[in-house]
Amino acid sequence: MESKTEQESVADQPFANMDEALALSRVGGDFELLREVVGLFLDDYPRTLEKIRSAVAANDASGVEHNAHTLKGSVSTFGAKDVFESALALEKQGRSGNLSCAQDGLRKLENALQALRPDLEALQAR
Repeated sequence: MESKTEQESVADQPFANMDEALALSRVGGDFELLREVVGLFLDDYPRTLEKIRSAVAANDASGVEHNAHTLKGSVSTFGAKDVFESALALEKQGRSGNLSCAQDGLRKLENALQALRPDLEALQAR
């Protein structure tokens, strides 16, 4: 049996924080398009996260809702369950107007994004 190259064996390993098959299906199976979408997300999400941080700090429920919704929509492409659920929780808090748990939600979101980033970078590097 022929051994796989290092690139192939890395490609065969599942990602811990995203669903590659789902992500590929969302872009019609076009891996290059997925890489482009990942690049755009990696460039853009820090700005959206900063808007969420600012909205939480200002107790701006509408800002939390809107920006968490935006991030949730962007990350849904990747099947990144932890980030999606964290953003959804913040979105719901913003919608309800009760931001008493928003700092905790923000920390969960930041941690989930931090865990997702290496998966996205690895996918983009293929």
